[in-house]
Amino acid sequence: MQMAMHQIMTNMANSRTSFDHNPLQLRTIDHSPPAPQEMPIPPKKVKLALNKPSNRTKVFKRVIKKHPRINETSSASIPLLSSPSNVSEMITSSMTLRLPLQNDKSPPLTEFSDDRHLIELENRPLPKHVMTTYLRNPRHRTVTILHAKVAQKSYGNEKRFFCPPPCVYLSGEEWDDLLDTSDMDTNNEQLCAYIGIGEPLLCMNNSSSSSSNQQSTSQDMQMLQFEGKKYCAAKTLFISDSDKRKHFNLNVKLFTTNSGEIGTFDSKKIKVISKPSKKKQSVKNSELCIASGSKVALFNRLRSQNVSTRYLHVENNNFHASAHEWGSFFIHLIDDEQSESEKFSCKDGFVQYGSTIKLVCCVTGLALPRLIVRKVDKNRVLLDSDEPVSQLHKCAFYFKDSDLLYLCLVQEKIVQSPARTCSKEPLRQIINDGACWTIISTDKAEYTWYEAMGPLPYQIAPIPIAYSLSVNGGGEVAMIEITGDNFFPHIKVWYGDVESPNTTVRCPQTIVAVVPSISDVRSDWQYTMRQTQLPISFVRCDGVIFLTNLTFTYTPEPAKRLTSPHLAQMMTNRSTSGLFNSIQNRLHDEIDDDNHNSCTSTSVSSQMPDEMF
Repeated sequence: MQMAMHQIMTNMANSRTSFDHNPLQLRTIDHSPPAPQEMPIPPKKVKLALNKPSNRTKVFKRVIKKHPRINETSSASIPLLSSPSNVSEMITSSMTLRLPLQNDKSPPLTEFSDDRHLIELENRPLPKHVMTTYLRNPRHRTVTILHAKVAQKSYGNEKRFFCPPPCVYLSGEEWDDLLDTSDMDTNNEQLCAYIGIGEPLLCMNNSSSSSSNQQSTSQDMQMLQFEGKKYCAAKTLFISDSDKRKHFNLNVKLFTTNSGEIGTFDSKKIKVISKPSKKKQSVKNSELCIASGSKVALFNRLRSQNVSTRYLHVENNNFHASAHEWGSFFIHLIDDEQSESEKFSCKDGFVQYGSTIKLVCCVTGLALPRLIVRKVDKNRVLLDSDEPVSQLHKCAFYFKDSDLLYLCLVQEKIVQSPARTCSKEPLRQIINDGACWTIISTDKAEYTWYEAMGPLPYQIAPIPIAYSLSVNGGGEVAMIEITGDNFFPHIKVWYGDVESPNTTVRCPQTIVAVVPSISDVRSDWQYTMRQTQLPISFVRCDGVIFLTNLTFTYTPEPAKRLTSPHLAQMMTNRSTSGLFNSIQNRLHDEIDDDNHNSCTSTSVSSQMPDEMF
């Protein structure tokens, strides 16, 4: 009996399985190598003086027209990049594509989302001369998604289409071949694009005895027809009341006709509202208020008809009312006593009715004269309202110090229209329908990449996005910390055409990189004594470059007192007069600090379509 019990206990012990729990570890990459009066409004360029800084689980084969690899080896200075896009007429289509199902749960902060297919990345190191040539002549592709920050919910069978309509811009020469529709009958690749409202709904099915979860989409994805152009808008998107989400993201899916998936690109977060609030707003509800320095769009809808909607837009350096494109404008609060000038100082806070503002186009920098924003109720301007301006409010814009002139549209023209006073109500003014504007905040998501080492057989996404940069330390131990999204352990940080000595991905939202020595960036820095500004880029292990809108600036400090070896070297390389001038310049700002250079960082706005908006 004892022998039998011993045998049974031995078998049970051997049948146990031990599990080792290995928590997720972040990898550190160490890289060694009334009939309105038509009065023209003169647009002005302005200069601001701010007072305060303010699843893929399957690999898709993608065959595209190969472009030759860069073999140049020149090492000229690297300029800052800018490549504004040309905006074309928007087109929509009723063709649909079923939205792919996704998991509604967001990954924890310390997990790397969509990391499974990254294991399949090829290892193609990027040579320095390839990066140098790219920065001098950028040939990247950019996808920009422009949209409003809020969207009205549709109830029942109604369809409240998003206004202004979300639009997609494609910029960069690399899109030209895919957008060429001249040879539709040939086997050339063509670009296909679809847009939808993001993650599906999770609803309960109680038809059977046991309840089960079913995922369904609130609507189909809609096709974007570029038809050879680099701009398209989705005019028929809406969100129904069966969708219980308070926020959602737009999804833009790009692929080619040869079944090659480029990737799925998300917009920024959009808040769902039932209807514009008629109650007096409070600054506590900041999500619906409009802050100074934010971006807004203005549109006018005559007699509440969708077909008559016109958007404030800038084209050919002129303000006009467009039925196809909408512009995004910075709205800045300024002091009431500030005079009209190309330069102005703006202040922080939320925009309230009665405030003096400046509207500046995000793309061109053109600005309207000083305006006072006023609340509108049934074509009547309320002069005594001082509540915060809220999303989708009706408002009018009075030209300050003018004779009751308001910003107005007549067909496609932007004019100054006079208002009429009310004899019985001194605090009310009557305006035309064309002077009543709806205001809404806007946002954008931008993705830029370049396949520097040739086309890839798999999709580009996910694309790392950088939002801000901060500097830690200084001198030889300086590091930068970048905040953004979609960071993963397969990317490296580059300063211009110089790779960071060490890149550490802390989490999908934070990455840290050591600052290279200024001698690696500029060998003659001791003689120039000038600031050196370099763009920040991410480079994936397969040679794909992701350019950011951040820059890093080296600021060299004056060198120490020159000793005899330095003088001897300078004597052999320069004439006597050159030596004397050099010594005078070097000893003028003599310092005794051991550090020879200091580092600062600068964040610049992208010159592609978000600076647009």
